[in-house]
Amino acid sequence: MIGAAIKAIEYYLPETILDNHDIESAFPGWNSEKIEDKVGIKERRIAAEGETALDMAVKASLKLFERVDKASVDFIILCTQSPDYFLPASACILQDRLHLRTDIGAFDMNLGCSGYIYGLMVAKSIIQSGTTENVLLVTSETYSKHIHPGDRGNRIIFGDGAAATLVGKSDMPQIFDFALGTNGKGYANLIVPNGGLKNRFQPDAEEKEDQNGCIRTDNHLYMNGPEIFNFTIETIPKLQKNILLKNKLTMDQIDYVVFHQANKYMLDYLRRKLKIPKDIFYINMRDTGNTVSATIPIALKDCMDQGIVKKGERVLIAGFGVGYSWGGTVIQI
Repeated sequence: MIGAAIKAIEYYLPETILDNHDIESAFPGWNSEKIEDKVGIKERRIAAEGETALDMAVKASLKLFERVDKASVDFIILCTQSPDYFLPASACILQDRLHLRTDIGAFDMNLGCSGYIYGLMVAKSIIQSGTTENVLLVTSETYSKHIHPGDRGNRIIFGDGAAATLVGKSDMPQIFDFALGTNGKGYANLIVPNGGLKNRFQPDAEEKEDQNGCIRTDNHLYMNGPEIFNFTIETIPKLQKNILLKNKLTMDQIDYVVFHQANKYMLDYLRRKLKIPKDIFYINMRDTGNTVSATIPIALKDCMDQGIVKKGERVLIAGFGVGYSWGGTVIQI
């Protein structure tokens, strides 16, 4: 059977930094140290006014091409929920801006925190079809552009960023079987209500303030934090079990665990609930925030660069969130 492997990862973070002192200044009564202690974030990168997810996708990909031959790319998958246009697909424009071959495929995926997992699954499937040897998987997100300036709850969590991964043909399978899930009943708990074709963008949309003092309009991101937390702690233990079952593995055969970097409080809770040893469980969004579909590849790149995970080791990865959508697999470094 044709195998697939992650060949290389690079990522790009915008230059603008929003740190906890900035948030403390904007929202008197909030303490910068308490923010970091609770969510595990000290600062997050924010895309510039004219900087888009596609711009960041280009920059992440160019960093990747300093290590790999861009002529080897046979297919592009671009995952984002903040595209430049409804149409055309940003992946097509990415092909042109990167000056890649024209005899390649390209499409967009609209997924959030599970996007990297789904992207890996699709990339692996394309490679196993025998039509492609190397897939450029890019996850790029500018959630900051969806967030109202007065929404302090979401502003402390989300940051912008992009990651580019080269997924290639391998003699030995290094991306294992996937466990996936979807429950659209929870769609309204993490949503931008306006801006699509059902509810058009409203320039005069009414500002709303919730019980926590967070302000938004229906043009902006809404997140029901308690419901997202409940969904996560109910779903992820089953997901972990299914990943292991599908791959006929036990946790003793897993060297490291990288979940979507949602926030420190949630990850700490999951780690304790799943009884995963602290020394094999990754939590580090201190300088990036929650970059949505880019958190897992950013984490993997940092783990490899720092020698936390080494060649030949198995890493269980899982993404979960908006949709509701979730998925996971095991990869071998």
